[in-house]
This record gives sequence, structure tokens and C-alpha cells, in this order.
Amino acid sequence: MKSFLLLLLLCGLSLLGHSQKKITDKHITYQQERMVFKQWDAAKFTPKSGFLGLNPEYWITWALHPNYPKTDLRPLGPVGPQTQRLMFAAAMQNTDNVYKLHADTLRNTALSEASNYSSALSFADPLWQIYYRNEFEGLLSQADAELLSGLSAAEQKYLISTGLLDWYKEESHALLERLEIARSTTLDRGSRIMAYHRMLAEFRKLSASWESKKSRVKTYLAIRSSVEKVRTGEVPKPISSKSDIQIANDILKKSKL
Repeated sequence: MKSFLLLLLLCGLSLLGHSQKKITDKHITYQQERMVFKQWDAAKFTPKSGFLGLNPEYWITWALHPNYPKTDLRPLGPVGPQTQRLMFAAAMQNTDNVYKLHADTLRNTALSEASNYSSALSFADPLWQIYYRNEFEGLLSQADAELLSGLSAAEQKYLISTGLLDWYKEESHALLERLEIARSTTLDRGSRIMAYHRMLAEFRKLSASWESKKSRVKTYLAIRSSVEKVRTGEVPKPISSKSDIQIANDILKKSKL
């Protein structure tokens, strides 16, 4: 009896195992394919209406959804929500790139204008570094105590007593102050360079005038010394019909020799 029941159970399990099989529903398969990746093919909407539209399965399936086969509902379809989202994302990315380019342009323009006007970067100006700094070296490194170096005591005394030394100091200090103002003021680079150019011309003129005055001091002192000697009788006054101008010219010629 036990053997019979065991055999009956095994037969039942065998029949149950043979009765299981893979069920493939083409309608479900078509729907899965069209919703995921394939075309929204209206020809694959099954079941069909059949002969004279008498297929009951068609009416059961599509009677309440007559427009469903005509509407592409794929997320990645031509007008699907996922496609629209990707298009919007691409459009927003393009807009962001345009805004970024515009912002970068404004930033570069602002930096260029800032460097063009800022006094903090005037020391790094290529034209100042290459040319004007060397040309203004005498003014920038001027030491008032060395202005009379190389001159004799009499020449130094004369320049101090006549006020020529004070005149040159005032003029050079005023020019240096103007140069520092031009370098430290927020100013357009072109205007700054033009200011350098004008002040350089003034500095050259002032330096030439100062050198000329120093070179003439020795001649003037020699003339004055000769005149004093003549007046005091140290040098006999020659009897001559020459005028004072001719006598002065002769003295100048002798001093040059």
C-alpha cells in the first residue's frame, strides 16, 4: 500500500512537471518591445479586428482605447517625455555655455580695463620697464647731497649763494612728485604714457639747464677773478684803446686756453 501511494505521488509529480511550459504571449511581447526600444508600429497592435471586425478579442482589448495605437507613448520616442527632457537638458546646457562665454568675456574685459587703469600695475607696464624707468633713473635716484660733487669749493659756494642749487632742487622735486602722482593715480594707460612723455621732455630740459649752469660757473668765476685783480692792481691795467667788451672777450679766450 505504501509503495502504491509513493508510486502514485511520483506519477503526479511527473505529470505536474511535464505540464509546466513557457507561455509566450505575442501581444505582451509586442507591447513590451514598442514601449522600450522598437518603433510604435501600429501594424503590430494585436489582436486584429478580424474578418468584418468580428473578432471579440479585438473589441475586448481596444474598444475602450480606440486611439491608443495612433498615439506614440514611448518614453524615448520622437516626442516622448524622456526625449523632451534630453532636448531640454541639451538646450539648457547650450544656454549655460552661452552665459558662461558671456561672463568670461565680461571678466576678461574687466580684467583688461582694470590692468589698463589700475595704478597698482603701473610698475609692470612694459614701456615703463623697458624705456621710461631708465630715462628717469637720474630723477628717481637723485641725491641732493651729491648735486655739487665734482665742483670746487668756490663753485659750490657760488651755486648756493646765487640760489641756483635751491632752484634746481625745487624744480626736480616738483617734477619727481608729478611723476609719482602719474604712477600712483588711477588713469588710462595712454594718458599715463603721455604724462611720462611730457615729463621726460621737461626733465631733459631741466637737466641740460643745470649742467649748463654748472659748466658756466667756472668761466664766470675766472672772469670775475680777473676783473678783481685788475681793479685791485694785482695785474697792471694795459694801456689800450680796446673797449670793455673786447677786453672781456680776450679774457675769455685766455681762460679757454
